[in-house]
Amino acid sequence: MKNIKIKCPAKINLTLEIVNKREDGFHNIKSIMQLINLYDYLDIIIEKSSEEKILLSGNSEEIPYNEKNLVYKAAKLFLEESFIKNYKISINITKNIPVAAGLAGGSTDAAGTLYGLNKLFNDIFSKEKLHELCAKLGSDLNVCLEGGCILATSRGEKTEKLPFFDSHVTLIKPKNLGISAKEAYTKYAEKEIKPKNDMTEKMIRAINSHQPIDDFLYNDLEYAVFDDYKELQHIKTVLPNSIMSGSGSTYFILNNGENVEFSEDYIVIKNLKFIPDGITEE
Repeated sequence: MKNIKIKCPAKINLTLEIVNKREDGFHNIKSIMQLINLYDYLDIIIEKSSEEKILLSGNSEEIPYNEKNLVYKAAKLFLEESFIKNYKISINITKNIPVAAGLAGGSTDAAGTLYGLNKLFNDIFSKEKLHELCAKLGSDLNVCLEGGCILATSRGEKTEKLPFFDSHVTLIKPKNLGISAKEAYTKYAEKEIKPKNDMTEKMIRAINSHQPIDDFLYNDLEYAVFDDYKELQHIKTVLPNSIMSGSGSTYFILNNGENVEFSEDYIVIKNLKFIPDGITEE
């Protein structure tokens, strides 16, 4: 029996711009994503068994602990790609990242599963191969594996490191509102007017020249869903400089969120910061 504990960080989208819709139904995007020090934890145990088993458990009542969970799919893909047989894999998921929040909670846990199993099986896969497996499972896994400040393109699986810089972050999420990526992208597709602000390129230039990025924070999916949810409108009224992350429903504000106050209908997580790494061993 061997075990390992993995730290799986959340991400925020500093920009998220939709380029076009692909033939496979996904969208090509340009997004600057940043990992932050809000972590889920995976406790992974492997042991010899007469048959393959993947057993999930955890502290959250909001996620499934079966084959529908991306962690399960990641473990199964790892076994298939490695041709490893006769092992029982037990994974306990400690959720701290809000669910259906635009923070890549499921994606980072799946990427952490691939990373952790690779460590337990003596690094049988290269980092390049792990990225290949991540891309098979979803759009944000590669960013979570790589870490830091990342330009993500294609459907999000192509990553390019950008210079890291420090910032503090406060997250605000309506407690009872989760927005799926499918809903957000569908609503964007239904919009007759699709802004082309080119904020990603503008932010890249600002980052590379060590200039403030605040004027370039932007999310096409916020534009897509904002009019449909009074909870999002309330956040924006209280914090006009906040921006939605991913498909929502989490908003974030940089550097000046220490005095943010919302009712008990909202989750507020303060004193977070940008981190230069991604998935790591605890």
